[in-house]
Amino acid sequence: MRGKAVIAGVGHTAFGKLPGRTTDSLNVEASRKAIQDAGIDKDAVDAVFVKYPTSQHRSMYGQTVAEALGLQPRIGGVWDQGGATNISMISFAAMAIEHGQCEIALVTIADNPKTGTRQAYERGWGDDAVHGWFGVAAGYAMIMRRHMEEFGTTHEQFGAIARASRRHGAENPHAQLRLPLTEQMYDESRLVVDPLRRDDICLVSDGGAAVVVMSAERARDLGVPAPVPILGFGQGQTSWEVAQRPVLTSTAAEISAKTAFAMAGMTPKDIDVAQLYDCFTIAVMMTLEDYGFARKGEGGRFAEDGNVELGGGLPINTSGGLLSETGMPGMQLVIEGVRQVRGTSVNQVPDAQTAIVSNQGGIMHTHSTLILGR
Repeated sequence: MRGKAVIAGVGHTAFGKLPGRTTDSLNVEASRKAIQDAGIDKDAVDAVFVKYPTSQHRSMYGQTVAEALGLQPRIGGVWDQGGATNISMISFAAMAIEHGQCEIALVTIADNPKTGTRQAYERGWGDDAVHGWFGVAAGYAMIMRRHMEEFGTTHEQFGAIARASRRHGAENPHAQLRLPLTEQMYDESRLVVDPLRRDDICLVSDGGAAVVVMSAERARDLGVPAPVPILGFGQGQTSWEVAQRPVLTSTAAEISAKTAFAMAGMTPKDIDVAQLYDCFTIAVMMTLEDYGFARKGEGGRFAEDGNVELGGGLPINTSGGLLSETGMPGMQLVIEGVRQVRGTSVNQVPDAQTAIVSNQGGIMHTHSTLILGR
């Protein structure tokens, strides 16, 4: 399927605190902009893939969004793999198009935990909540501590990841947090769940984002102005909770990336820029390792040496990622990957031909990978 499907259009709302906005209205705004970016008529869309709003699950939400858009899709619905959902939906759309189930798919996400409810992020996690396992951060803190103990990874190395995302986000006019992060600021950042500092943790954000997927052939026929080919995609999942996992320092990202690289006929050396899911800095570090950009246990040194900064060997999260652009999970990373390949990013990597994007859900439960290229 390499190159058979393309992302034809992208769109997003403002990010941050958006009082009075429903997830329905945010999905509609982002979708409208994505359809306009693709240069197609709305009625040409015959599939609508929607991610559940994390903060408020609603039955038949896919139909609610389609109705708000004024569409009668052939196929669609709602998916939930946490933050991994967006790339997974894009891959489902590409496969549906390949097999004639639809022709043009809209993939959209919106949520409003900043002004609505963030209960989904704050709830107790399983039966272990009575022992202090409370909220998602606790699980990531355990994984981060294990990485530090096993490989000698340091706070300064995690800080290098946070500083890169914040530096890039400061140059992005659409970013929710446009404040560069110094080494001193990171060191003084308060501990939330040891060893996680506040600046290791993503934002909480309202917002919406969407993409339009179609075949490369259809994009040519319709005269889509800037289609970006999908070269590869993959998924990986674990059904084990953190406390039950035999190994904490490897994730399903490895399986997901191998699938995507095989489809694309590429290796990590072929990638120019990466948009890596940075819900927590430990997620980025382990993705760098599991994707093969750094050896296991050496992700910290890879980041500390400046590779993840603009001008480095593998610039990451060039629009700011979840740590700076928006904590709304996942689709904004896909959109920035599209911009990089198009050559239109505010932090453009010179002559970027290829981009890899990661999405992750739960506490490293689910993972999805997307490779884009010219």
